[in-house]
Amino acid sequence: MPQPLKGVTVLEMGTFITGPAAGMLLADLGADVIKIEQPGTGDPFRAFKGGFYSPHFQTYNRNKRSITLNTKQPEDLAALDALVAEADVFIQNFRPGAAERLGVDAARLRAINPRLIYASISGFGASGPARNRPAFDTVAQAASGFLRLLVNPKHPRVVGPAIADAMTGFYAAYGVLGALYERERTGQGRLVETSMLESMAHFNLDDFTHLLSADQVMGPFSRPHVSQSYVFACSDGGWIALHMSSPAKFWENLATAVGLPDMLARPEFATREARIANYDTVVATLAPIFATRPRQAWAEQLTALEVPNSPVLSSQEVLDSDQARHLGLLVEAEGPHGRFRTIRSPLSFDGVRDSAVIAPPVIGQHNREILGRDAVLDATE
Repeated sequence: MPQPLKGVTVLEMGTFITGPAAGMLLADLGADVIKIEQPGTGDPFRAFKGGFYSPHFQTYNRNKRSITLNTKQPEDLAALDALVAEADVFIQNFRPGAAERLGVDAARLRAINPRLIYASISGFGASGPARNRPAFDTVAQAASGFLRLLVNPKHPRVVGPAIADAMTGFYAAYGVLGALYERERTGQGRLVETSMLESMAHFNLDDFTHLLSADQVMGPFSRPHVSQSYVFACSDGGWIALHMSSPAKFWENLATAVGLPDMLARPEFATREARIANYDTVVATLAPIFATRPRQAWAEQLTALEVPNSPVLSSQEVLDSDQARHLGLLVEAEGPHGRFRTIRSPLSFDGVRDSAVIAPPVIGQHNREILGRDAVLDATE
C-alpha cells in the first residue's frame, strides 16, 4: 500500500480535534504517529459519550499508537525526551503557555533534537491581544468571518460540522509536510505555527478577496446567487441540489426537464446576470415544479440531460451509493471495542489507494511496546 511518510515518526500531544486531526492526516500517509496522553484520562475527547472510546475520539485518532506520560513527573519527562531525540515531528494544540508548564515547549524540545519539526496550534495565535482567549470551533468560525456566510439572517442558528477545528488540523499538517521537505535540503527542523483564526481566515479567502479587490462584503447568499446553486424539496420529502453556473446548455436542458420550454425567454431567466439578479423569482418558479415528483425521479432525469445535480444524501445514503462502493470509501478493521469502520484517506498514488486502517487505540495501549512498561492508572502516579 502507498505510504509516502513511512519512516517518519510523529509525537502528538493533541486533544479534541485540531492537533489530533493533523496527526491523523500524517498517519494516513504512513507516518508512525505516537499519541501521548495524560495517564488515567487521556484525550478529553475520549469521554464525550461516556467511557473512553467515543465516536468523537475515534474520528481523528485512527492509525495511531497511544502511550501515557505525565511530563510533570521527572521519569516521564525523561521518557518523552528520549522519544523526542529520535522523532521527526512533534504536534501540540495547547493554549499559549501550557507547553512551557508541561516542559514540552519548542525551545526545549528543539534543543534536544535540532531536526525536529515542532507544530504548534493555537486559537488566536501565539502573540497579540487575543492570544489567551479560549477558542473553540464556533468561536473561530465567527472570529474569522466564516460563520456569517453560513447563518440564515432570518433564523440565526449555528449549523454544520466542526469546520474550523478540522481545517486547522489540515493547515497544520500542510505546514509539517512543507517543513519535512525543506529539512531534506537543510537538515534543520522548523517551528511550524498556525491558529484557528489564521487557518479559517485563509480558508475564507474568497470572502476576503471580494472585499479587498472589489470592496464587496459577501453574505450567506452571495455565493449561491453567483454560482446559481439551488436546493429544492421534492414530493417525497427528499431534497435535490443543482449547481447551474455554466454553461448555457445546463439551463436549456433544465427547461426541458421541468417542462418549461420557453423558460429562457422570460426576462428573469434570459441571461446569467438576470438569473442572479432575480434569484428569488427563479426559486419561486422552480420550487413548485420540483415539489411534484420524488427526488430519485428528478435525479435520473436531470442526470440524463447532463444537468449538474445530486440528491442531498444522508451519510448512510452516501455509503450505499454505487460510486462510494466502487471507490471503496468505507474501510474497516478489528478494534478494541469491536469492528471499527471509517472513511479512508481520499488520496491515491499511482492509481493505488490505501484501504487498510488501524482502529484508534485505547489509552496507553502501546506503553509496553514503546516505553517498556505498562500504563499507570492515574495522572498522579
